[in-house]
Amino acid sequence: MAGSRCLSRVRLMNFVAFFFALVATGTSTAQVPVLMWSSDGLPPLASPAAGHITSNDQLTAYLSSAFGSGPHTVLLFLQDKLSKDDFTVYGGVYGNKQDSAFPNLETALRSASSSVTLPALEWSGSSAILTLLQDKLGVSPLLVDADTLSHVSINRSVSNLLLINLPYCSGLHKSCKEVLHDNDEIIGNVLTVLKAKNVPYTAVYTGLQPSRVISQASESNQPVGRSLLQAVEPAVKPPIIFNGSSGPCIMLWAQNLSVSLSSSAAWIDLAAQTPTLTGSLCNSSNSRLVLNYASGITLSFAMSQRFYRVSARNWFTLDSVQLQSNGLTASFIGSRNIYAPAEYSFHCQSVNSFRDALLVPNNTNQNASQWRLNFVDFQIQGFGLANGTNFSYASDCAGFFTAGIWMGLLTSLLILLIFVYGLHMIMQVNTMDRFDDPKGPSISVPQSE
Repeated sequence: MAGSRCLSRVRLMNFVAFFFALVATGTSTAQVPVLMWSSDGLPPLASPAAGHITSNDQLTAYLSSAFGSGPHTVLLFLQDKLSKDDFTVYGGVYGNKQDSAFPNLETALRSASSSVTLPALEWSGSSAILTLLQDKLGVSPLLVDADTLSHVSINRSVSNLLLINLPYCSGLHKSCKEVLHDNDEIIGNVLTVLKAKNVPYTAVYTGLQPSRVISQASESNQPVGRSLLQAVEPAVKPPIIFNGSSGPCIMLWAQNLSVSLSSSAAWIDLAAQTPTLTGSLCNSSNSRLVLNYASGITLSFAMSQRFYRVSARNWFTLDSVQLQSNGLTASFIGSRNIYAPAEYSFHCQSVNSFRDALLVPNNTNQNASQWRLNFVDFQIQGFGLANGTNFSYASDCAGFFTAGIWMGLLTSLLILLIFVYGLHMIMQVNTMDRFDDPKGPSISVPQSE
């Protein structure tokens, strides 16, 4: 009996230790920021949510789409240490070059064809991003600076990976702001040399490892201002609205309306341009939104609505999307996933024609197999605009039970089962009804045959 009681106690202690080990929180993940900009254009990337840490797998997938085909010239500005706080403390007020330590970097981001900002990339090693770029480009890095780059002949027919190492604050001779300002001057000089050579490029600015910024006493009275990472965030654009005979009848909004006219061509973001709506129409059963851009590209969205007896209501579908350029046309058929009640709008974080495609290329059209569409944070409504200039309630393409919700439910269920099992073990612990007397004869337990 005593041995059984001790065994129960051991089991209980093991359960408690296992339970606390399971629910204990891990250590925080180290992070480095990554800034990317290009003279040709980058694939669109939705802005990460606040607090989101981009994993190496997510960065690998994005680099695959950015450098998937064709030669590329990549500039990697690799600083010894870099954190988001460096931009917050030393970035200064946006547009004020005298107060900011990054005037050339800010100018490059504003003037670039497109840019991508990852405030927090999971840091797993000092050479992780360099290794990823080597794998995607298939070349070894060439260590250069502004002086040597002016004498280097760059072959545009092959991929090039140019590495520029930048120091960080040593605390011996210069302040952190002065060191970062000198690094910014190096970035500006390298970009000037590359522009003089008329070489298209993609630049990446990141750090070998994270840094911890500590404000210096001499700079404590200076206004910190806005962060550079906040400064490059685009302003919210108004939606595109087509007015019919009885008022607004079609509305569209997207963070990016990107098109590519070949499998290797650069992406063109049409959302940054202002279109005309000539050719658009709407009635009670069909709507067509035609976006005509000054660059010669036309994007058309054809929608229809019909009554379904099973649900006893009207539903609208995005039937097709047509892309026209230089007299050529590519047609993409909307899958069955692009639908919503007629009085609702349709929203989806990603609508594209090449990966988990909601827009299926029309096989009868040769251009559709080569041209690509990629709409980020896409929302459209072709019927029932009762609110005038505002979207109605959005029917989202994402299911209610996402992967994150399922993971949370399963984890909670596992913890609950472990707790119930531990409670059951505690309730099975019983007190002995007889005890050995050390001064008397021992208890004899007869055994039956």
